Amino acid sequence: MAQRRGSALLLAVPVLALSLFLVGCPKRPATTAASAPAPTGAPTPSAAAPSTTPSPSMTPSPVAPSTAPGQPPAPSEFRATDNLKDVFFDFDKYDIRQSDAKTLDTNAAWLKSNDNLVLIEGHCDERGTNEYNLALGERRAKATMNYLVSQGVQASRITIISYGKERPTCTEHTESCWAQNRRAHFLVKAR
Repeated sequence: MAQRRGSALLLAVPVLALSLFLVGCPKRPATTAASAPAPTGAPTPSAAAPSTTPSPSMTPSPVAPSTAPGQPPAPSEFRATDNLKDVFFDFDKYDIRQSDAKTLDTNAAWLKSNDNLVLIEGHCDERGTNEYNLALGERRAKATMNYLVSQGVQASRITIISYGKERPTCTEHTESCWAQNRRAHFLVKAR
């Protein structure tokens, strides 16, 4: 009996290791320029599921294809506006803070009264790997997009992208500086 259990264990360990190796983690591009699905009236799920780790060979700078029907515009086509304010995030988080929800409410009101397309950039501070920060920046941009959609902004007008830690607004190595870099930034483009 003990010998059968031991041999079954010896067989199970390699099978488990082989299955983990074969399944692995799928890779996908480091930057995402995707529009949100149209709201259905059901509560939108928070962007709680972390995205897969992007390939280390990918660069965080987006290269968008030419604008074709159904394709979002290239990030270079968007411009900054003083009408939309950045929102900020706690360290290693992508939850919308209460104080930033008020900022997003104001941003949503402006977007509903103007017919611009909006690009939401997700940014992180310098701590962590490039891959981790690209994924975290994407989750921050998605959480921001989901909040705006829940406030009535058409999802088809929103595009998101993550720059991870590649575009800091502050370069000092202090907590107050890092807090400025953990943000969702807004750019607009006329339709």
